[in-house]
Amino acid sequence: MAGGIIPKDFISKAEDIAEEVYKKTRIFLPTTARACLISTFLEDGIRMWVQWSEQREYMDMSWGCGKFLATIFVLVNLLGQLGGCVMVLLQKKVPYACGVLFFIVVLQTFAYSILWDIQFLLRNLALIGALLLVLAESQVEARSLFAGVPSLGDNKQKNYLQLTGRCLLAFMFITLIRFEISFLQILQDILGGILMVLVTIGYKTKLSALILVLFLTTLNFYHNCWWQIPDYKPLRDFLKYDFFQTLSVIGGLLMIVLLGPGGVSMDEHKKKW
Repeated sequence: MAGGIIPKDFISKAEDIAEEVYKKTRIFLPTTARACLISTFLEDGIRMWVQWSEQREYMDMSWGCGKFLATIFVLVNLLGQLGGCVMVLLQKKVPYACGVLFFIVVLQTFAYSILWDIQFLLRNLALIGALLLVLAESQVEARSLFAGVPSLGDNKQKNYLQLTGRCLLAFMFITLIRFEISFLQILQDILGGILMVLVTIGYKTKLSALILVLFLTTLNFYHNCWWQIPDYKPLRDFLKYDFFQTLSVIGGLLMIVLLGPGGVSMDEHKKKW
């Protein structure tokens, strides 16, 4: 597929480079991936703490639910997100932490009426995909009862978590597509689209995910530089939200680099040909 457009030697060389990068970073790659992935939850949890009164008043005004329910909403978001982040970073009860963070994503989707905003909805789906990859990573160590002893059979649950996570991450790139007549934008749409498809189907997965990490990191720092906006401007909060959500998706892509595509992928099926 990709070999007909780009010389195979070039792709092989790029894969070798990607493998070298992986080998040199694998010691701190898991921690980096988790830190990036939980960043949007951590930022939002801290914001709930710092802007306690503002968040409570916003929920009360938006839904007319009263001070008590508005306070409960803010408290659940604060404790759920900060607690979930700590558990993921420390790798303690990761499935429960992912469940809590998943609940927060769904809760905020309805509470902030994100369900009717297609761009925010797609980004939240991508965020759920990243959480599924964290959940898949937590199952790696549980594949065998004893260290060094191979497990019997495939971990099908982990494979399907990886597949679903890859598919949901792709929604982030749909939100980046812009129908603008400019060379750079067209190149961005085409490159991002191709890489998105490759990661989704699990073809040349580690290489594609690593390129997407570099690509998305560049776009994130270029488009979402919230630190350059004064505190009093609402644009700062919007850019900050986008920045940390994108950083979480980058964490999901780093998880793909770390774990590989899983059993349900073209890369895995190619081994059987």
